This record gives sequence, C-alpha cells and structure tokens, in this order.
Amino acid sequence: MTMLRTFRAFAHTLPSLSPRVVREPLRPLVRKMAASTHAPVLKQPVKLACIQLASGPDKAANLARARDKVIEAARSGAKVIVLPECFNSPYGCDYFPSYAEQLHPLPPPPERSPSFAALSAMARDTSTYLIGGSIPEVVTTTTAAAAGGAAGSTTTTTTYYNTSLVFGPDGNLLATHRKVHLFDIDIPGRIRFQESDVLSPGNKVTVVDLPGYGLIGLGVCYDIRFPELATIAARRGCFALVYPGAFNLTTGPLHWRLLGQARAVDNQLYVVLCSPARDMSATYHAWGHSLIVDPMAQVLVEAEEGEAIVSVEIDGAKIEEARSGIPLRDQRRFDVYPDISNGEGVKFEDEGQV
Repeated sequence: MTMLRTFRAFAHTLPSLSPRVVREPLRPLVRKMAASTHAPVLKQPVKLACIQLASGPDKAANLARARDKVIEAARSGAKVIVLPECFNSPYGCDYFPSYAEQLHPLPPPPERSPSFAALSAMARDTSTYLIGGSIPEVVTTTTAAAAGGAAGSTTTTTTYYNTSLVFGPDGNLLATHRKVHLFDIDIPGRIRFQESDVLSPGNKVTVVDLPGYGLIGLGVCYDIRFPELATIAARRGCFALVYPGAFNLTTGPLHWRLLGQARAVDNQLYVVLCSPARDMSATYHAWGHSLIVDPMAQVLVEAEEGEAIVSVEIDGAKIEEARSGIPLRDQRRFDVYPDISNGEGVKFEDEGQV
C-alpha cells in the first residue's frame, strides 16, 4: 500500500499530456509516410540533350545537319534529344508558308513532309526519344460552296501552324503540339512581331508519355509565358517541361533564363529550353543559350549563342527531394482556389492531332 501511494503521488506531479503533445513526436513520421505515397514521376535517370542548331535557307541542308547532331548527341549517351523551334527553316512570318509541310493524313509520305520522314529516321536510327523542335505546318481544307453558289464550286482554306513532333525510339510518332500562344508583341523601339499575321494557334495541352521514363509536358516558345500549361502538365505527373523556342535579343536577355527557372520552381520539375543558334546574318536573331533547369530552379547547363549540344543526366530523386523538402503538392488549398488541372475546360485533344 505504501508503494501504491508513493506511485500515485509521483503521477500527480507529471504534466498532463495534451493531444498536441502526443501528436508532435509523430509528425515527422506522418510526413515521411505521406511523402512515400507519391509515385516517382521519372522512373529512371536519363541523359537529356538540347541541340542548339544553326539553320539556314536550305531545308535539305538543315535536315542533314540536324541528323548529324542528333547522332552526335546519341553517341554521347543521350536518350531524350530536343531540337529547336523552326529547326528546318529560317524563323519568320515571311518564311512560314514557303517552308510549311502538310502532315495530315498521318503518316505523310516523304515527298509531302521531308521533315517528318527525317525526324522519324533520326529517332529510329539512334533509338532515342526525339522532340523535333518545331516546323511550319500547312493544312488545306476544301469545302463545298455555300447555298446559292455555283453548282459544284468549292472553297479552299489554307491554315498554317507552328508544330512540334515527338518520335519514339522505333521511329513512330508519339505526339504533336501546335503552338498554343502565338508570338504577338510590340515593344516600341525594340521589336514588333506578329505570328498571327500568318499562323493559327493550336488548341490543346500536350502531355507525352515516354515509355520507360515517364511523362513530359510540351510547349513551343511563347507557350512558356503562360504558367497554366505548365501547371496542368506538372499535376498530370510530368517529370519535365520541354520548350523548343526562339527568343530574340530583346526578350532573351530579359526573360529566357528567368522563365525557365520560374516554371521549374513553380512546379518542382525539370525544364528544358532549346533555342536555334544565333545568326546575325539572318532576318531574325535568336538568343541562343539553350539550357536545362532542375526542380530547385538551378541552371544545370547552358549554351552560349553559337551552335552547340548541351546535355545532362536528370534524376527523379531530385524531383522527390525538392517536393518532399518544400511540399507544395501537399499544401495546396483547393478549398480556397480551384485546381486548374481538373477544370472542365482543359483540352488534351485537338482535331487531327496525335
């Protein structure tokens, strides 16, 4: 009895344990368990390369040069290779119609789309995933004349797009992306450019499965300025956002690197920007500086302005490290604002596209 009374007296001297006190030691364990429920978005490390290509007015020469550089990148171990915007032609509204190729119906014969055939062969011959920058695309639509028109008469409409093609290691087409946001800007005294004078926009978010590795989000150049595309792709499970792009000597030094880092830190994944090489004899002067950014917004590798190949091995562990250390994915307040990746208006399909 004496011992029992002594224990009771001792127990009364202990502080009462509130539910908060009990829970606190468990919080690290709970966080660890929560993090472990997220499947890796990049299934295995992969070497990724950007080809900062010097292109001129000769399409056949551009395709041959691209092939040489893709083979060079593949020999260095790259399994995912990216070409720049308008890699097969000069960039500019004056050039889009004359260099445009008819892709549909798919697959096009080589005489109708030599760029499609060349990209497919590059991917197949190197056993790599190839994001084929972009090419000018033409779509010709013929329709019967409206009521009241001449019997048997037709109307032909020609539409141009800035289109990216993605091929798998077997040479088969995996996806197409038509540039969604057209480059229409006017900075007084610096640059005025109106893609919409010639081009029409695409109408879908493009997420591409690279079997063995995972998903990538794809945009073209000006698309990077619109974070909605990136956010949707990231929340759909992408390990990288890839943007072939041709920023210029005004917007390039201002925003090229900044936008790459912004999309990376917003979404905690890799971001890849692939530019043409700079050619001061051309009518449009590309910024160059192709780069790859990691999920913590660190620039891993960056070209200068000339022709170059820049590459780096990317690792899904870096994505998980960023997302578990700064757990935005578990802290979003969809009770306060909507999840735009699940909105009814999000389009992943566009007529005639893969």
